[in-house]
Amino acid sequence: MPRQARLDIPGALHHVMVRGINKSAIFKDDQDKTRFLRRLGENITEARASVYAWVLMDNHVHILFKSGVKGISAVMRKLLTWYAQYFNRRHGRTGHLFENRYKSILCEEENYLLALMRYIHLNPLRAKVINTIGELDHYFWSGHSTIMGYSKKDWMDTAYVLLQFGRRKKAAQAAYRRFMEEGIALGKRPGLTGGGLIRSQGGWSQVVAMRRRGQKTEADERILGSGDFVTAILKEAEDRQLRQLKFRRAGKGIEEIIAKECRKREVSIPELKGGSRRQRVSQTRAVIAFRGREELGLNAAEMARHLGVNTSSITRAIDRLKKQGDN
Repeated sequence: MPRQARLDIPGALHHVMVRGINKSAIFKDDQDKTRFLRRLGENITEARASVYAWVLMDNHVHILFKSGVKGISAVMRKLLTWYAQYFNRRHGRTGHLFENRYKSILCEEENYLLALMRYIHLNPLRAKVINTIGELDHYFWSGHSTIMGYSKKDWMDTAYVLLQFGRRKKAAQAAYRRFMEEGIALGKRPGLTGGGLIRSQGGWSQVVAMRRRGQKTEADERILGSGDFVTAILKEAEDRQLRQLKFRRAGKGIEEIIAKECRKREVSIPELKGGSRRQRVSQTRAVIAFRGREELGLNAAEMARHLGVNTSSITRAIDRLKKQGDN
């Protein structure tokens, strides 16, 4: 079965999971983890996203964050591409580092924010990397220590997390820590690592009960939330896809956009596709890439083939154009 397209909706809460290929280690030592966190922080800040929870394990990573206007890809694609190159270069290896593409579950914040924060931050305890909540308070590779004030990560939105537990910082930290301790006995809770009907309804028994009552609800493996939440998210994604389909049915393709923008900006198509870095050419390429993504739903790799540059150049071009629009 072909995999479904990722639901990358700006401003939504996402639980992102990254795993090493064949369960292999993606961090060999503290230096690797430090470099990963530094680049994560840079990307989060640049994308204007908000991180609420994260943990680095030897062979996988969990991050819970609300994406900025550019969606989760603005953070994850650049982070993982850069880190894989860094890791392979530093450790003298070749080939893929990560298992397929990263997994992303779009989550209903109202019902799942706190549960997901607790699930993610308790990973080192469940894996017996550490043994007590006191050790977790000082464990540098989890966002828990940042919330408790024992480490500093300016790119993590600890204020929003603590606001869920109270308005006074010290009291909120104490309430948050009690919440964490209460979660230790809950175990792995596999229902929090994905979407779908069974997870959204709280278990198979709830699904059976609903069916007996003749109730139906929407579900999607890419979404963790109630039926109404799933319906709203799918509707938003469908509207975006319909807009793109409308352009394609009207006969609009990337070559038409290229021709139109080149005429408009007095840039020759051979120069555009020849990799020229002249300012006007680069600007034209950025506009074409942005329109290709928004109007036709093309990814960076597809546009790179048409524009004669590599994928990272397309990504940077769109980012530069977006920054100009934000200023």
